Amino acid sequence: MEINKPKEALFSKKNRKLLKDPMNINNPITVQVLGICSALAITVKLKPAIVMSLSVIVVMALANVITSLMRNMIPNRIRIIVQLVVVATLVILVDQVLKAFIYDVSKQLSVFVGLIITNCIIMGRIEAFSLGNTPWKSFLDGIGNGASYGLILIVVSFFRELLGNGTLYDYPVVEKLGLYDLGYHNNGMMLLPPMALIVVALIIWWQRSKTPSLIEKD
Repeated sequence: MEINKPKEALFSKKNRKLLKDPMNINNPITVQVLGICSALAITVKLKPAIVMSLSVIVVMALANVITSLMRNMIPNRIRIIVQLVVVATLVILVDQVLKAFIYDVSKQLSVFVGLIITNCIIMGRIEAFSLGNTPWKSFLDGIGNGASYGLILIVVSFFRELLGNGTLYDYPVVEKLGLYDLGYHNNGMMLLPPMALIVVALIIWWQRSKTPSLIEKD
């Protein structure tokens, strides 16, 4: 019985809620309307959206844990500076890894990897959560919010690439299905930045229609 106690503590109902809530009632993009710039900038294709999502998850989870470990040592008057230093260091490391192993995607993401440093979702979770919670809870909160942010990017890029280019992850899906022979044409409008907002708006509408409590919350 004692062997199972640590597992129950690590993945208790409250801890699981830290992973699940951001996926629905507390989604950083569709509910809190944060991080919209990324949805506009890097969702034309699926590949950079996935890489960006993974980058944000890694940075957010590690930044939350590091800040939580130092929370009792950080003077209140310089806490924002310390948080920025932690996030900036992690982003630089992630950027160097991307340049070393997937340089082509790194070029597509351009300055947007660097802009993770000022991502309001990351800074918001550090300030609102990790400064007042344990490293494990902060880690789960970082994973939950990073994954929910990434999920929206991937969904948006899925539709934009498929309908705009006829591909998924650069694989010619529409061509292989023979839809071009049936008269199908790629929708070039899906590649324009405003379409990212429209797709996000449709996701928000769908989510709120399925979760009435979000409308009452507003």
